[in-house]
Amino acid sequence: MKMQRITLHDIATLAGVTKMTCSRDLRTPEKVKAETAEHIAKVIAEVGYQPDADNSAMIGNTLPRIGVLIPSFHNQIFADLLAGVESVTRVQGYQTLVVNYDYDRQREEEKIATVLAFNIKALLLTESVHTVRAEKYLKAAGIPIAEVMGLTQTPGRISVGFNNHRAGLDMTNMLLASGKKHIIYFGSMSDTRDEQRYAGYCEAMTAAGLPAGRIAPNKISSVSIGTGMMTLARQIYPNMDGILCTNDDLAVGVLQECRAAGILVPDQMAIAGFHGLEIGQVTTPQLASVVTPRFEMGKVATEILIKKIHQQPTIEQVDLHYRLSMGATI
Repeated sequence: MKMQRITLHDIATLAGVTKMTCSRDLRTPEKVKAETAEHIAKVIAEVGYQPDADNSAMIGNTLPRIGVLIPSFHNQIFADLLAGVESVTRVQGYQTLVVNYDYDRQREEEKIATVLAFNIKALLLTESVHTVRAEKYLKAAGIPIAEVMGLTQTPGRISVGFNNHRAGLDMTNMLLASGKKHIIYFGSMSDTRDEQRYAGYCEAMTAAGLPAGRIAPNKISSVSIGTGMMTLARQIYPNMDGILCTNDDLAVGVLQECRAAGILVPDQMAIAGFHGLEIGQVTTPQLASVVTPRFEMGKVATEILIKKIHQQPTIEQVDLHYRLSMGATI
């Protein structure tokens, strides 16, 4: 027996709103109250509703959209990633719909539901671990989905990034090769990528027969957070002579605190960051860092998504690698 197609009227009934409100939400969502739009989005995601692509009254006369979920607007990492995305969408005639979820997994679930309600053609995610409900939404969406910033093996997903575990291991080995033995890992939000880098650091320390140590504030990284972490770490690990930070912002804060405390870098304290951000490259001394291909990740992932939209053959797993920069802090 053929299943009856879900209609806009059905969505309105399930959401407890009028059909006009549903239609307005799909055409001009900015004219609908945020909580109403959120509720409609959840219903749409739950039932797997797709607007009629030929009905301009529902989807408006806009360019096709690619959704992008990022964990923070206040971060050069994701600004560079978005620049890569838009270098492709702008030329290919797509709009980029960017949504922030503040490193909150529950909020990411809600934002996935919201962005899927916009009749997007593809979705780019910056996290690879999601809630059970979010995974249900993603699987029901029936659109190309890419996960960037790391390398994943999720069936049916495009993966573009680099090996965070190996990067953490390699940079720790570089610190060890400089003669440092009491190296501490400075994390931030303890997200998947942070945990992978920490695991790589632990592997290197264990192989060297040395104890691991960690400071993890579960806060978005910043220079001021790095300064505070350095103050705390000096109390907990008085013999500390090297630090690996999950982000260059933290590492610059550590460097500033070393200057203030009269600690010589790198003689008394070696410091390494992550991502090769501009803030670490213009500081004196120049920061050692794992340089990551942020722009390229956005660009390559979007190129693959658009090929998928057009059902063109393409690769789905791309390792863009990273490189180690010693700077002048090791």
